[in-house]
Amino acid sequence: MIAGMSHEPARASAIADLMRAGRETSRLSMVFRYAIAERLGLTVSDLECLDYLADVGSATAGQVAERTNLTTGAVTSMLRRLQQAGYVTAERDPADRRRVIVTLRPERVAELERPYERFAERAARLVEGYSVEEVTLLVRHYARMQAMYLAELDRLRNGDTAQRSA
Repeated sequence: MIAGMSHEPARASAIADLMRAGRETSRLSMVFRYAIAERLGLTVSDLECLDYLADVGSATAGQVAERTNLTTGAVTSMLRRLQQAGYVTAERDPADRRRVIVTLRPERVAELERPYERFAERAARLVEGYSVEEVTLLVRHYARMQAMYLAELDRLRNGDTAQRSA
């Protein structure tokens, strides 16, 4: 028998299991995000915008549009709504008055984090059981997945609809 050949069906099965698990995790993540947004009286796009701002601090309206995959018009309406609700401030960039800098109001962060607290605690306990090597593998995997998502979003935004195999 050729070395490694006996493991091919097991590898293919493991990869198929991983792909299924990834799709189910993604689906459940979206359902969870919709439930959190509803609980907070926000749309999922609002929540994604606020989550992005929590990570980066401040961003231009154009950056928010890019990260939420919304048109600039839709982002303008969303930011106006979030500003009126007291979640963000939006100010003209002093260096370029055409740009608007959006910032999440720090006093609202705890309110946005509250619905995630139990999940975050459970996730932290889960990860505590992993070795440093396992955590490093997961970080590398997520980084690669993020790069693939960003590349695919860019492709979709640029109108490239051709189907290609990996």
